Amino acid sequence: MTNAKQEVEIENTIRGLFILSVLQMKQQSLMLSFSFIIPLLVICGMLVAILSNPYHVTAQVQEQEEQQQQPLSLNDIFNRVEKSVVQITRSVLPPANILTPEGQENTTSLGSGFVYDNRGHIVTNYHVIANASIVDVTFIDGNRYTANVSGIDPSNDLAVLKIIENFTGDELLSQPPLILGNSSQLKVGDPVVAIGNPFGLEGSMTTGIVSQTGRLLPEEQEGGYSIPDTIQTDALINPGNSGGPLLNMNAEIIGVNTAGIFPGGIGFAISSNSVSKIVPVLIEEGNYTHPWLGMSAGTLSSDIAKREGLDRSVNGIIVDSIVKNGPADQAGINGSTTNQYGERLGGDIITGADSNPVVRMEDLISYLEIQKSPGENMTLSVFRDGKTTDKQITIGHRPTTTTAYLSRAPPQQPSP
Repeated sequence: MTNAKQEVEIENTIRGLFILSVLQMKQQSLMLSFSFIIPLLVICGMLVAILSNPYHVTAQVQEQEEQQQQPLSLNDIFNRVEKSVVQITRSVLPPANILTPEGQENTTSLGSGFVYDNRGHIVTNYHVIANASIVDVTFIDGNRYTANVSGIDPSNDLAVLKIIENFTGDELLSQPPLILGNSSQLKVGDPVVAIGNPFGLEGSMTTGIVSQTGRLLPEEQEGGYSIPDTIQTDALINPGNSGGPLLNMNAEIIGVNTAGIFPGGIGFAISSNSVSKIVPVLIEEGNYTHPWLGMSAGTLSSDIAKREGLDRSVNGIIVDSIVKNGPADQAGINGSTTNQYGERLGGDIITGADSNPVVRMEDLISYLEIQKSPGENMTLSVFRDGKTTDKQITIGHRPTTTTAYLSRAPPQQPSP
C-alpha cells in the first residue's frame, strides 16, 4: 500500500512539471530550444512508463480489493444470507414397541441448511435427515418445498438435499447460493456468525469467535469414525441450528454447524474445506468414500512414553490396533500387544506423514481426510526400536464397519 501511494505522489509531481513546461512554452511564444525539448521528452517518457507500469496497476487493484474485503456489519451479513438459509423438517415415526399407544401420530424433527447452488441443492447435517428420503424445506419468507435426500455422508455428518417440487427458475434467483470460504485461513479469535433455526425459531443469529481449529469430533455411535478438522466456537449452537452455516465477517461459509455441548456453550462446525471436497461428490454419486489406513492409534502421552522408555523429545501417535490385511498391515506397521496381565505394550510411533509433523491424532486424520484420497500413496515416518524409518502405504477405501482387528481388544482410539 505504501508503494502505491509513492507511485501516485511521483505521478502527480511529473504531471506538475509537465504543466509548468507547457506554461514556459507559452511564455517563450512557442520558441523552443533543443535544450528545453529534450528534458520535456524525458519527462513525458517517465510519465508514460509509470502509467504503464504493471506494478502501478496491480497496486491499484490490490487497494480496491482490500477495500472490498472490509468486514461487513452483523446486519449486512444477516441481510445478505437470510434468504438462503432454510429450515428442514422431517417426520419421525413413533418407536415400534408395546409401550407405544396405538394410533400415535408421527413427530417432527427440525434442523437447518443452506442453498449450495442454483440447481436446488441444499446442504445440511446427516443427523438432521437421518433415515428420511423426503423432507420439507422452508425459506424465511415462509415458502415451503419438497426435497429428496440425494447424497449422504454419515461419517462426516453431511447430507445434500434436492428440491424437486414447486420450485421455479425465478425463485432460484431470489435465493442465491452462499459462498464457501477457505477454513484453513481461520485463526483463533476470528469473529464468526451462526445462523439457523434453534428450537424452530427461524432466522436466528448468534455470534462468537473461533475458539480453535482442527478439532477431532468423536463419533457418538460405537465403532464410528471421528469427524476431523472441525471448528470449535463459542457462538451458541442449539438444537435446530444443526446444518446451518457458520460465517466469517465477509458472509462466507467457513463451517457447517453440527454439534453443541451443554452446559458449556461450546459449539462445533464441519470445516468448509471438508464441505468443498465432499459435497460435489455427494451430488454426483450420492455417497462419499473416505480414505482409510486400517488402524487405530492415540496421541503419545507421558505415561505411555515412560512405559516404553522413550525420550521426552519423541512426539507422535502410538499405534494400537491394526486391521488384518488392511493398508497399515500391508505396509508393515506394527500395533501394540497385550501381555498376560492385560497390559498393552509396544506399537509403532508415527511421527510424520509426507514430511508433515504428526504430534496428535488430529494431525494425521485431518491431513488424510483433506489432502488424500483412496488409492493414493503416503509416506509415514515410523519410530521403532530407537530409530525412525519411512513406510510407504497405499491408502484404502474405508469400509462401513471395521471388525477384523489383529489384536483381540477392540480399538479404543479414533480410527483413520
